[in-house]
Amino acid sequence: MSKQILCLPGDGIGPEIVAEALKVLDVVKSRFGLAIEISEGLVGGASLDVHGVPLTDETLAEAKKSDAILFGSVGGPKWDDQPMMNRPERGLLKLRSEMGLFANLRPAMLFPQLAEASSLKHERVAGLDILIVRELTGGIYFGEPRGVRTLESGEREGYNTYVYRESEIKRIAKVAFEAAQKRGGRLTSVDKSNVLEVTALWREIVSDMGSDYSDVELSHMYVDNAAMQLVREPKQFDVMVTGNMFGDILSDCAAMLTGSIGMLPSASLNEVNQGMYEPVHGSAPDIAGQGKANPLAQILSLAMLLRYSLGEIAAADAIEKAVSDVLDQGLRTGDIASEGCTQVSTSEMGDAVVACLKS
Repeated sequence: MSKQILCLPGDGIGPEIVAEALKVLDVVKSRFGLAIEISEGLVGGASLDVHGVPLTDETLAEAKKSDAILFGSVGGPKWDDQPMMNRPERGLLKLRSEMGLFANLRPAMLFPQLAEASSLKHERVAGLDILIVRELTGGIYFGEPRGVRTLESGEREGYNTYVYRESEIKRIAKVAFEAAQKRGGRLTSVDKSNVLEVTALWREIVSDMGSDYSDVELSHMYVDNAAMQLVREPKQFDVMVTGNMFGDILSDCAAMLTGSIGMLPSASLNEVNQGMYEPVHGSAPDIAGQGKANPLAQILSLAMLLRYSLGEIAAADAIEKAVSDVLDQGLRTGDIASEGCTQVSTSEMGDAVVACLKS
């Protein structure tokens, strides 16, 4: 029976990089005999332009029926005048919420070929391999009430609610503990329990769960210290687990350790491993349509899709090896370019990955 992938390229550089990932998918489908059907839809600003909303009910229904979603990016200054609840990003948030995509896996792995592109010294980052497990459907991004109100004094006040239920904390911690068991056996839980009651509860629950995972070394760290330690000594971390807002910030910080945010994929999974796969970077409207975007994070997101949602491990491994082989050849897009390397366009980088897969 064929697997169903819904492709949502979105805005900015999204369509360009998704096109390169689809070229790669065509090759692995043939090479590994995969029965995969692909459909495409609109999301974000692209959907706003056509339908007036960032995500239609029809596209959401198609997403729920799919085995996995290959997602590009959303947003851009073109839609900055939209009301907050109708911004392009609301389409992405609605997909996460409606599909229960609570577990965001963000690997921060440094390809050895890019060690010199990191913002830190080589010895600090060589061999870097961190997995950040971010809770994705709760916390301050989804908490109610929220909004902007006018006080009696006439001054406006913005407010958001930071809330986590015990069940939400337990299920994301379970994902993180199990990931640590399969990796280096170390888990760092990040919170701000000294000032935020919600994260004091987070620490209490994660600590209690630690007794069920005796093979995992559990530690706790305040988020401000975690940010500092990512820059000071990033290789001390194996798996990190944290809430939605902290995970958003820390994973982007970790991205720069790897040479470029353009290299980092992500997976957002629900309880049955149905997932949405997207690069960590945004829509980069300033370079959209210029052939400058790095498609490797999108291609590596495709590899994660094959691994986690479709169980096609050999195909995922082949894509990751092809990306490494391309870097070995000295091919670089502008964001990872260095002296002595050959700078290539978005499509040329995609073609090079395809060529490695075919060889």
